Amino acid sequence: MPRAVETGGLLGRGRETERLDRLLRDVRGGQSRVLVLRGEAGAGKSALLDHLAGHATAAQVVRTAGVEPETELAYSAVQQLCAPLLTRLDRLPEPQRAALSTAFGLSAGPPPEALVIGLAVLGLLAEAAVDRPLVVVVDDAQWLDRMSEVILTFVARRLDAESVALVFAARTPAGDALLTGLPELQVDGLPEADARALLATVLPGLLDARVRDRIVAETRGNPLALLELSREADPAFGYGIPATGSVAGRVEAEFARRIVALPAASRTLLLAAAVEPVGDVPLLWAAADHLGISPDAAAAAEAAGLVEIGARVRFRHPLVRSAAWRGAEPAELRAVHRALAEVTDADRDPDRRAWHRGYAAFGADEAVAGDLASSAGRALARGGRAAAAAFLERAAALTPAPGPRADRTLAAARARLASGAAAAVPELLAAVELGPPDPVRQAGVERLRARVAFVLTAGREVPPLLAAARRLEELDPVAARETYLSAVGAAINAGRLGGDDLRRAVDAAADGPAGDEPAGRLLAALITWSRRGHAVAGPAFRLALDAVPPDSELDLLWLTGMLVTEVWDDAAFLERTQQAVAVARAAGALSRLPGALSFRSTALIYAGRFDEAAELIDEATALARVTGPAPHPAAASILAAFRGDGEAPALIGGLTRDASSGGVGWLLGVAGYSNAVLHNGHGDYAAALAAAREAASYEDLAVLQWTLGELVEAAVRSGAGEIAAQARDQLVARARTAGGTPWARGARALADALVDDAEADYREAVEQFAASRLRLPEARARLLYGEWLRRANRRAEAREQLRPAYEAFRAMGAEGFAERAGRELTATGETVRKRVAGTTAEMTAQESQIARLAAAGRTNPEIGAVLFLSPRTVEWHLRKIFPKLGITSRKELAAAVVR
Repeated sequence: MPRAVETGGLLGRGRETERLDRLLRDVRGGQSRVLVLRGEAGAGKSALLDHLAGHATAAQVVRTAGVEPETELAYSAVQQLCAPLLTRLDRLPEPQRAALSTAFGLSAGPPPEALVIGLAVLGLLAEAAVDRPLVVVVDDAQWLDRMSEVILTFVARRLDAESVALVFAARTPAGDALLTGLPELQVDGLPEADARALLATVLPGLLDARVRDRIVAETRGNPLALLELSREADPAFGYGIPATGSVAGRVEAEFARRIVALPAASRTLLLAAAVEPVGDVPLLWAAADHLGISPDAAAAAEAAGLVEIGARVRFRHPLVRSAAWRGAEPAELRAVHRALAEVTDADRDPDRRAWHRGYAAFGADEAVAGDLASSAGRALARGGRAAAAAFLERAAALTPAPGPRADRTLAAARARLASGAAAAVPELLAAVELGPPDPVRQAGVERLRARVAFVLTAGREVPPLLAAARRLEELDPVAARETYLSAVGAAINAGRLGGDDLRRAVDAAADGPAGDEPAGRLLAALITWSRRGHAVAGPAFRLALDAVPPDSELDLLWLTGMLVTEVWDDAAFLERTQQAVAVARAAGALSRLPGALSFRSTALIYAGRFDEAAELIDEATALARVTGPAPHPAAASILAAFRGDGEAPALIGGLTRDASSGGVGWLLGVAGYSNAVLHNGHGDYAAALAAAREAASYEDLAVLQWTLGELVEAAVRSGAGEIAAQARDQLVARARTAGGTPWARGARALADALVDDAEADYREAVEQFAASRLRLPEARARLLYGEWLRRANRRAEAREQLRPAYEAFRAMGAEGFAERAGRELTATGETVRKRVAGTTAEMTAQESQIARLAAAGRTNPEIGAVLFLSPRTVEWHLRKIFPKLGITSRKELAAAVVR
C-alpha cells in the first residue's frame, strides 16, 4: 500500500499506526504487549506490520509468516522465529532446552509436549529481550502450521513483563480459534477520501466520477483491491471484474488472470516459487534448471508485478501464491514437486524432501511412502503429532500393500487423535478396516474408536462404546475394561437424560472380563455403586482409589476426582488434584491439563481459595481452545454460585441450556446444586429448596451429596421438616461409609444439627470442618451455628461464630454468604465494618501463588515452570509483592506469607 509522502505514514491509517506506536512505547517501557491485526485479504495488515518493524528502533525484530502449502510441517513458523535467538538457548532450564532442541531437530530426545515447548519459547523470547526489547511479527497467522499456532498462542497468553511485543496478522472471518480472546485491532477498508486518493495514484488524470465511485464502493476501500482491480480500468467505462464474490476472491481472480497471461516457462517458475515455501532463491534456481527453465523466465512475472526475486523470493501478496498454486494442473504441480525434491538435500532437510516426493508421486510408490513414514517418526519424536498424521496419511495413500497401508492409516489416526483432531479419526478408521483382517490391528481400531467416541460424544452416546467394548473382549481384555469404563462414564455424564443407558452399560460391563488394574478396579466399584447403592459401594470406591496412583493415570482423572468427594476425603481431594495438575504441567500434557485444572479448581473452591480457582478455570478454558472439547464447566458454575455475584444466574442458566441441548444430565445436577447454593447464600430458602429438590431427584455421582447439604439447610429454613429429615438421613447414611474423615463427620454433624436443633452437633460440625482443609464448609458451619445462637438470644456467643464466618466469606469473595453473615452480625448489635484490605489481601491470585512458591524455596525458573511464566515475569511480580507484604527481601517471605 503506498505511503503518503506528505505525512511519512500509511495513507488513511492514523488510528492503526497510533495503536502500534503506543504498543512500541509500552514495550520499550518494560511491558509486554500482544495484538492481533484482523482484516480481509488486501486490507493492509502486512503494510502495518512493516510500519511496526520499521519503527521498532532500538529493538530486535524477528518475523515469520504462515504459508498455505506448509501448514502440515510441524514447527515451521516458530522455528523460523527462534532461529536468530538460539544463541541464548543455553540460558534456559535443562528440560526446556532439551524440549526445544528436540522439537527443532537439533538433538535427539523423548518427544516433547507442546506446553513444555511453549514454555521454552516463552523463556527464549524473554532471554532475548533482556538486552533490548524484542518485536515478534507473525503475518498470515491463518496459515501457520498447527504446532506453531499452538505454541505462539500459548506464549501470547503468558507474556507479561518481558519487554516483548508479539503481533499477529490474520484474516477475517476468524478461523483461528486459538487467537480468540487476544487483544485485536480491526483493519477495515480505507475511508472514502483516502480510498479516492489511493486510486488517484494508480489512475492518474481524468477519471469519470461514476467510474471512480463504483470502484471505491465495490472494493469497500480495500487497498489491494484498489491497486490491483483498477489496473484494467478504463477511465470512462470502468473495469470488467464482475461485482460478485468476496474482495479477496476477486483479487485472487485478477492475479490468476495475470498468471495465465504469462509465458509457460514463467508460469512454471512462479508455481515453483509458490510451492517452495521458504523463499530459498538458490533452491528455486536449482529446481528451475531441473525443469529446463532459464532464470530469464522470471522477468515476465516480475514485470507483471507478481513477484520479486532478489536475495529471497517475495510475492506481491500471498494471494499471488494462492492463485499460482490453485490454478496449476495436477501434472504440472507434480513436476514442480519432483524437481524441488530432487534439489533438496536429503541429509540436511529430509522431511521437506519427503514431503515434495510425496506430492510428486503418481500412484503407489513404497519407496516414497517409506520416506514419508520415516518423516512421520521424526515429527513424532519432535512432538509434532499433526505433522506426523499428515505424513502418515500421505504415506498410506502411496503404500501398495494392503496390510502396511492399513497399519500406516491406523498410525495416522492415532496421531490425529493425539493432536486434538478427534473428528478426523472415524474416517481414517473406516479406511483401516478396508485392509486385510488382522486381530491385533482390529483391536487397535476398536480401542481408538472407543476413545474417539468418548471424546466426541461423552454424555450422549453409550451404544458405540458398548459395541466396541464387546468386540475388544477377545482381542484385548484390558482395553475392553477401559472401554466399558468409558461407556459407564458416558452414562454417568448423560445422567437423568440418558434413560436406561447406565443400567445397560453396567449390565454389559458386569458380563465382561474382570481385572485388577486401575481401570478394572474402578469399573468394579461403579458396578457395585449402580447395582447396590452408595452405602455398599463406599469401601469399593476407597479400594479403587488406592489402586490408582495419585501422580499418574491422568486419563482416569475425570473419575477419581469425583470419587474422592464420594468418600468425603478432604485431604485426597486437595492432594490428588494438586498432583494431577503438577504431573500434567511437568509432562506438558496438553490434552489432559484442562481437565486437571478444572478438577483442581473445584477443590480450591471448597478450600476457600476462590481467586486461585478462577485463574485455573480461565486457564482451562484458554487451553481447551487448543485441545478440542472443553472440560465440564461445572467448576465455573459452582464458583459463581458461591461468589453470589450478579453474573451467576446467567452463567447457571447457560449451563442448564447447554446441558439439556448436549444431553449431559450430570451438568443439570451441577446447575441445580449451583442454584441451591446461590439462593441459600442470599437467604432465599424457598428458591433454594426448589432447586435442591430438583437436583437431588437423580443420583449424580459426586453432585448428589453436595446437593443434600443444601437441601437440608433450605428445607429446615423453609419449614419443610419432613423433606429436611429425609435428606438428612440420606446424607448421614452416605457419610457413615467415608471412614470417619473430618469432612464426613462435619457434614453429618451439621445435618443433624439443622434437623434436630442440637447445639452439640453444631459445635462438632465446626470442630470437624476446622480440622479439615476445607475452609468454605467451616465458614458455613459457623454461620449456621451463629444464626442458631442469635435466635436463642445468645448474642455474645453468636458474634464469636458469626464474626469469623463473615471475615472468611469476605476474604474468599463469597459475597452472598458474607452479606447474610453481616445481617446476622448486625442483628446481634455489632456494627459491621467493611473489611479493610491488608497487605496480603491486596495481592492478585497469581501474586499469591508466586509468593507461596517463593516462600517454599522455589527459584524463579522453578516458579515459572509451575505457573507457565517466564522467570523475568516472576521476578517482576516479586518486586510488586514485597511492598504489599511489607518486606524487602525473599528471606522474609516465609514469615510474611499466610498459607
